[in-house]
Amino acid sequence: MRRVRGGWAAGTVLLVLLASACGGDRPRQEVAAATFTQVTATEKDFDRGRFTDPTRIDNRWFPLKPGSQFVYEGSAIADDRRIHRRVVFTVTDLTKTIDGVRTLVGWDRDYNDGQLVEPELVFFAQDDAGNVWTLGQYPEEYDDGELVATPAWIAGLEGARAGIAMRAQPRAQTSDYSQGWGPKVGYADRAKVHKVGHETCVAAGCYQDVLVTDEWDAADPAARQRKYYARDVGNIRVGWAGQDEEQEELALVRQVSLSPQAMAEVRREVLKLERRAYRLSKHLYGRTAPAEPPPGAG
Repeated sequence: MRRVRGGWAAGTVLLVLLASACGGDRPRQEVAAATFTQVTATEKDFDRGRFTDPTRIDNRWFPLKPGSQFVYEGSAIADDRRIHRRVVFTVTDLTKTIDGVRTLVGWDRDYNDGQLVEPELVFFAQDDAGNVWTLGQYPEEYDDGELVATPAWIAGLEGARAGIAMRAQPRAQTSDYSQGWGPKVGYADRAKVHKVGHETCVAAGCYQDVLVTDEWDAADPAARQRKYYARDVGNIRVGWAGQDEEQEELALVRQVSLSPQAMAEVRREVLKLERRAYRLSKHLYGRTAPAEPPPGAG
């Protein structure tokens, strides 16, 4: 993997700050290792022993608080015409153990011109250094209301490996990194920090000090999806660059905290989707432990 010199400079500055904060109590090698993992973590740093409280995801750029729901509106090109796109992402309070790590379940719903085309379960966990990992996905792809594919990948099964959704300390001029590897279904997304300190406005508000990343499929690196992250909010905008035929553009229009009643309904719908996953993906999803509600949930 290519390593850019700028990444080492950022790591060095953070190393000095950490050493000062620790008053020299921690061995230099331990501080250096922690700094490296926060700033330039890659898929090679995945270690099940470093997930002490994995479902508490408070990464400043990618916070996932159960009950948070994000609604995005925009457009994309499909069948040589621009269509309306709507994406609803909900952080559930369900957890699921994947590859030995307890993950938090995310629920994604994609709509084209008002029609649901892809509901998806996504599994996230945060390591002790603050990096957020993706450990698998179960999508259902629909065409004119008919299910056509379920290209799931689950870390630890069929050669799949966890990837990084967001580094703890993303810095410009650092290496790219895998967002997950699912060889059976051709999932090979990668990402790299494109810009820091950006400013942008969307319907939900205006933001400064925005982090911008490039994401791409390793099999088609010329097509880039550009994502914008606001501190303590998360993803607020999606754009494109390069030779991207879809040219998807999305912006955050609403962020809400769901009521207990709404969360109960979310839980029911997600568990319904999981039951379909067990039926339609017996060879893969069928090998995973069931998602679990929080204690006391109805």
